[in-house]
Amino acid sequence: MSEKVLQYNQPSLQGTLAIPGDKSVSHRSVMFGAIATGRTTVEGFLLGEDCLSTIDCFRKLGVAIEVNGTNVTIDSAGIENWQEPTEVLYTGNSGTTTRLMLGILAGSSIHSVMTGDASIGKRPMRRVIDPLRQMGAQITGRANGQYTPLAIQGTTLQAIDYTMPVASAQVKSAILLAGLRAEGTTIVRESEVSRDHTERMLRQFGVQVEVDNGVVSLQGGQTLTGTHVAVPGDISSAAFFLVAGAICANSRITLENVGINPTRDGIIEVLQQMGAAITVTPSDNEQAEPTATVTIETSTLQGTTIGGDIIPRLIDEIPIIALLATQAQGQTIIKDAEELKVKETDRITAVVDELKKLGANIEATEDGMVIEGPTPLHGAALRTYGDHRIGMMGAIASLITADAVTLDDAECVAVSYPSFFEHIEAVKK
Repeated sequence: MSEKVLQYNQPSLQGTLAIPGDKSVSHRSVMFGAIATGRTTVEGFLLGEDCLSTIDCFRKLGVAIEVNGTNVTIDSAGIENWQEPTEVLYTGNSGTTTRLMLGILAGSSIHSVMTGDASIGKRPMRRVIDPLRQMGAQITGRANGQYTPLAIQGTTLQAIDYTMPVASAQVKSAILLAGLRAEGTTIVRESEVSRDHTERMLRQFGVQVEVDNGVVSLQGGQTLTGTHVAVPGDISSAAFFLVAGAICANSRITLENVGINPTRDGIIEVLQQMGAAITVTPSDNEQAEPTATVTIETSTLQGTTIGGDIIPRLIDEIPIIALLATQAQGQTIIKDAEELKVKETDRITAVVDELKKLGANIEATEDGMVIEGPTPLHGAALRTYGDHRIGMMGAIASLITADAVTLDDAECVAVSYPSFFEHIEAVKK
């Protein structure tokens, strides 16, 4: 862990940033390229620790992967030709790697063991394993598979018709990826639509996926063919600078190539709802993932209520939205966000505790939080819990405090945004 003292003296923020690649799309580009036959080329890959964990796992399965800056090349003879790993597959801090690989490995022909860091060891896996077991998957682990380490014996799977109890792109994706190797048609039903990167990318790789009013289905036995993937900038990373631009005085920031997938753009909707001075200019491209140039300026903000079907579209942005709300006029209520309790840490408790240290008027509820604003914030020593999004929230807060903010573990931001602190330096005036 590396403590970092941040003393920015309330700067204005000016300039243009190219946000690093989308974490969700980067993970999937390697996974699908490894499953596919032939060569897959990826541009704009996120060189964050989580995505590098995904690359490491597939290299242990015998897949040839070359990394040249943010360009990645995957050469694979298909999942049937993977090697049984002699080492444990280590997924680091990545829930996406861990959960999606369960679906992939369940239908393979190999035996493998997977584990992650201490945080992954506390995160629930039965939500993925239970439907996979219904398909015939042979997975064992601590607490009957609730926690890593997990052992997977690949086997023949049967398709299922599964209704999601909670909106989760990771669970949906794991089932669909297992469905590729299952006999029959796999169906996943969602009451609230979760992010759809898996469905979009499967089509890029030549798979027929049907999507109709929250019902996703695919026929087993389909094969993937290597292709080219352009990774957009990660809107979850962009969110930190969108909030910074809105709450720092005399600021105007432009963010280029930001992914605006409609299952992920909740942060933009919330900013608009709160009255932010934000402009979104969609890019003119034919890529699977839509992108835009987004400009944000210092804004007078109004409190709002955030809940219901928008929550899956901004679940990772709630820590920084909570900071945004401390600078808005009136009350902001965040609800229906119980999923935050099983992220890298219990993000409801963590966000409330750390923002209170800065002087925020914020209280936790069972499924979210209530924030009163606007409140001037002051410096404090903050705990990141090893959670990249809590660490970045604290760093953005330091831009509006007169005195220093100290982060106990600043290195954790490298999970999703290795150049984060350099980008702050690039736009602060």
